[in-house]
Amino acid sequence: MLPLARFLTPLKFYPSAVLLLPVVAGLSSMASEAFVNLPEVDIDPDGRFKYILIRATDAKTNEQKMIVRGYKWANFHADIFEDVEKKVHGTGVKVWCVGGGRILHTSQQKKLQVFGYSQGYGKADHSISVDLLKKVYPDYEITWSDDGY
Repeated sequence: MLPLARFLTPLKFYPSAVLLLPVVAGLSSMASEAFVNLPEVDIDPDGRFKYILIRATDAKTNEQKMIVRGYKWANFHADIFEDVEKKVHGTGVKVWCVGGGRILHTSQQKKLQVFGYSQGYGKADHSISVDLLKKVYPDYEITWSDDGY
């Protein structure tokens, strides 16, 4: 018997469960527009700067995704988080900073180095940050290290 058939068999006995399937299957399509359009990565095009890793949650569906934000203008990691909070305020997107660090972006050499930590938020999981960066910068050499501040 196919695994799918085993899963569907109980629906004969519990017809109300059929009502739940479109909700579960269509979770992404039901997420708020603000959540769907929230870029996974937004960093400065060049330089050495602070960055944070954020967990974004759609209040309507509880769907989550990780996002990276990093800017030279930020004196503190909290400055970046406050900026993100302001941008999503009232949109149904909740954000939580899970850590930070630094990024060295050398665009001419197509390199990104992720390293360090945030004194306020702790160290981000740089491997998650790098995975997100690789989606936006597929032709870059991207490395990470727990060394440095």
